[in-house]
Order: sequence, then C-alpha cells, then structure tokens
Amino acid sequence: MNIPRSMSTQHPDNVSQPFFVDNSIIAGDDEIKEAFYAFSHLKITEQLWDCEGKEVDNFVIEKLLTKYPDFFSKKTLGKDVFITLRTPNPRIEKDKGKLLLETLESIPRNFDISREFYKNGKAPIFEVTVPMVSSAQEILMVKNYYDQHVIGKAHTKLSGMKIKDWVGDFMPKEINVIPLIEDKNSMLKADKIVREYVQKAKIKNYQRVWLARSDPALNYGNISAVLINRIAFQKLYNLQKELGIDIYPIIGCGGVPFRGNFTPNTAQRIVNVYPSVQTFTMQSAFKYDYPEDKVRKAVRLIEKTKRTHPNYVDEKKSLEIIEKVSKNYQSQIKELAPIVNKMSTHIPQRRKRKLHVGLFGYSRDGSGVKLPRAIKFCASLYSLGLPPEILGMNDLNKEDWRFLRENSGLIEDMKDAIQYFNKDCLTLLSDQLKEQIIKSLKPFEIEINEAHKKITSIIIEDFKNNNLISLSENIERAASIRRFLG
Repeated sequence: MNIPRSMSTQHPDNVSQPFFVDNSIIAGDDEIKEAFYAFSHLKITEQLWDCEGKEVDNFVIEKLLTKYPDFFSKKTLGKDVFITLRTPNPRIEKDKGKLLLETLESIPRNFDISREFYKNGKAPIFEVTVPMVSSAQEILMVKNYYDQHVIGKAHTKLSGMKIKDWVGDFMPKEINVIPLIEDKNSMLKADKIVREYVQKAKIKNYQRVWLARSDPALNYGNISAVLINRIAFQKLYNLQKELGIDIYPIIGCGGVPFRGNFTPNTAQRIVNVYPSVQTFTMQSAFKYDYPEDKVRKAVRLIEKTKRTHPNYVDEKKSLEIIEKVSKNYQSQIKELAPIVNKMSTHIPQRRKRKLHVGLFGYSRDGSGVKLPRAIKFCASLYSLGLPPEILGMNDLNKEDWRFLRENSGLIEDMKDAIQYFNKDCLTLLSDQLKEQIIKSLKPFEIEINEAHKKITSIIIEDFKNNNLISLSENIERAASIRRFLG
C-alpha cells in the first residue's frame, strides 16, 4: 500500500493567493483547481477534502475527472494520488451529524463515477478523517455505520427487490477511518484509543493516526504542544511493535512556528524532529507563500525520505514541563483574549468556506475565555509583535531549558519566532505580563527583523488609538515578510 508522505490541506494560513484564484478568497471551483494543482504541479500525493460548510463541493471526484482527464488517465485516483475526506464529529458538532452520514453515503457514488472513467474497481476515496476524537467508540461508530448502513443496505429488499439490484452495488466494501486527536488528554492516551479501535474493528493491515499540532498549542502553549506530540508518537511506535501492524502517524503542522514551523525552508528539520511520522500536512502558506520550485523541492525531499523510529523523549520530565507551561500560558491568555479577539476581526479572510470548530480546553473551566481559531489567533499576536511562542515560558528553570535544548528543533523554532518580537507590544500589557514576557526572552539572543518591526509598530500604534482603517492592509504587509498569515 502506498501511504502518502505529503498531504495538501485547505487551512487558510496563506498571505499570497495562487495564480488560479481571481480574488483574495478561495471559493467554490477554486478548490477543485487547487487539488489538481497540488497533484500536478507540486507533486503532493494526497489532498484533504474538508466536508463542512455550504461551500463544500461533494462532486470533487467527478469534477476532477471531467476537467482534467489527461492527467487523471495517467495518475489513478486511489492508487497514485488520493482524496481523503474530513468529516464532522457529531459528539462536538451535533448540528453537523447528518453531514457525516451524507459524506459516508457519497463514497459509493464517487466509486461509480471513478469506475466509469477508469473501467476498473479501484476506489477513488477509501479513507475518512474524524476530528476531535477522544475515544475508540467515535472511530468505531463511523466504520460500523459505513459497514452496516452504507454497504449493508445493498441486500435490503424494497417491494421484493434488493436495493443493489435496483441502483447497483455499493463499493468499496470497506473504508479506513483515521482518528484526528487534538486535546492533551486524548493525545497522551492515543495508543490506548488506537489499540482498542484496532482490536474491536479487527484491523489487519495498517492504521493511520492523525495528531494535531495547532490546537494543542492554542490550548496549552507551543512547548507543550511539541512535547505532547513527541510523547504520543513514541507511544504509537511502541504500540505498532506490540500489535504487529503498521501504524502510520500524520502530523497536522502549519507554517508559523506556533503551529509546527513546517515550511519549504524547514522541511528537513521538521522531518528530523518527527522521524516516525509518515504524513506531513502542507497547508496553504506552504504551497502559496514560497516560489513553486522551492515548494516542489521540499515535497520531493519529504517524498524520498522514509519514516524511522521516533527520537526518544523523557515522558516524566516532559509532563512536568507541559504542566508548568500550560498553567502559565492559560493564565496569560486570559489577559490577552480581549486584545486577540478585537484584533482577529481585522485578519483578512482567505477561504469562503466556514471553518470547523475547535476545542478550547481552558474555556471549559468557567473562566469564559473565548478565542478565535489558531490561524487568526497567531495572525493577531504576530501582527502586534508578540509571537505566541513566547507565552507560558516564564517559570522554566535552567534544568528545564537544558532538557529543551536537547530536544531537537524547539530552540530553532523559538529563534524563528522571536525575530518578529516588537518591544512596543509591551505597552499593551499589564506590568505583570510585561515582566513575564521579558523573563521568557532572557535565554535567547534576539535578532529582530527590522522590516517587520517597522510595520508592527504602526499596527500597535493604530490599534491603541483605535485607528482601524489601515489595519488589515498593514497586517497583510507584515504577513508577507513572515510568509504566513497565522
């Protein structure tokens, strides 16, 4: 089985728009063009198709095969290149529950379209991703619904006739369900969730598991997110040896250091940090904020490398640091939330589609903290010269820093972020938070990006004076220097 190393996603973290988009927002058929562009030009092997919101096109397979028959006659969907569906999770999004069922019902229809084009029995779609998974039951429900109700109804009789004899057979006979695990507690027990699912679903060949990078950072801080992921990947690797089947992890990383620092410039470094990961997500900034040849080169690099065992991480020490960073981070976020929420309304929109909901661990404790999704959160703070990577680090001691320096990638990521710090942002903060930020920066030699500082100083001054007319324009100017929106 050819398990993709590269996955194109629809996360709107880009500043620049691709050449095939006529305006500042990707919408409708633009996403069909985007999937083709990812496959044909960038040589990415998998496209995530987000099945939420009124802008979603459920005829993606038919449109790709109709619009680009020459390409897809040479590259077979489901064999050479892949479309993977992202469904809602009814536990979190009750009003989207039926959309999950509609998505599953669409898989046999897409199979029929593909069979007519290729004259073979290869399924163009055979994997779906379920977000915000916290138990094996949530994965099993999706698989069992497909097995028992989508495929199972083939033999149900209506007026004496089997449904399959009326409308044709239902294929593929089975699908793979990929859990996307996003909160700390669930990620730290990812091995238990996957073990239970694999055993109950009787999975024999392989299992893909997706671990989030953005939402853990948004919930618990950047350093916490890195360590949570590394513990989880270590546990999944050990589970693979225990179960005797291949487990292929996916990491959902963006271009901003806070969301993974995965760019064409850092691809090799991130592969070295997460060597056991099979699939890396290539979000919009990765694809559109760098020259096309540089993107292709990074994709080739990812595709030619092979996953190995994870870098060892001391779980006990990691958990101590996660606890320390999370506590301070969440305390600081309470003060920053009003600033972020006000600023986020001026972040330029990049996709017409409705963004799916996220999990905010710290909004469940009665504190009432509400934040935008991770991309707008990062864009807001970066535009004010306060990279969110700095948050939560103020109580780390020398021993903690020694440990973190031994964990490849973390310090480099911090340096990539801190160049965009602007001390003018301190004028927006309380004395206590100001002191904490200054303390957090002490372990680093800071080389400020002066061009970015110049623009963010204007943004900070305009923000303080409620002069909001040019805010969005300057946010874009600063983002162009960084090569990511948020």
